[in-house]
Amino acid sequence: MAPPSDRAPLALAERVEELLAAGGPLPIVAAGDPVLRRGTERYDGQLAPALLARFVEALRVTMHAAPGVGLAAPQVGVPLRIAVIEDPAPVPPEVALARGRTPQPFRVLVNPSYEPVGTARAAFFEGCLSVPGWQAVVARPAEVRLRAEDEHGRPLDEVFAGWPARIVQHETDHLDGLLYLDRAELRSLSSNETAAGRWAQPTPERAAEQLGFELP
Repeated sequence: MAPPSDRAPLALAERVEELLAAGGPLPIVAAGDPVLRRGTERYDGQLAPALLARFVEALRVTMHAAPGVGLAAPQVGVPLRIAVIEDPAPVPPEVALARGRTPQPFRVLVNPSYEPVGTARAAFFEGCLSVPGWQAVVARPAEVRLRAEDEHGRPLDEVFAGWPARIVQHETDHLDGLLYLDRAELRSLSSNETAAGRWAQPTPERAAEQLGFELP
């Protein structure tokens, strides 16, 4: 990964320095901000190693504080192809089983991309820190192959299934200027309160029946 060498990377580094100067969790950008729709630059050393490490730590702190299980750089206003994920999976066993939700350690994904493995799809309610207060059912590939690097440039080539596959897809989509709503069944769109009160079952079959949409 090359060091910063022109004005554009310098501007990104300055933006990150400004964000970190405030300390604590970073402000999360909400839907409607163009930074969430423009896509991102491939990371190629725009941040010096020490600054990258500080930025990754800030993403981790912000993700935990939200709280969430993933956070992409454009969600804090930085259009770089970097995301972090971590999921302790604090859900009842029946929910974990139905959704394939298994604990995931903290990971840094640099320049990630994914491709489906097989044709199976799974649909569940999904939310986003940049679309606060709402959830909708999203059908996604049940298994994906992720290729990326970590923050030290080490390659990652791994197959994810179940809920971890959903997290990987959600965060990588952010780096391509996509929100989960772009892939959602909009008839399922529910406030967090409604989702918790009506649709808290392990799977969205009841919501599909009562709201009138199909599941894969």
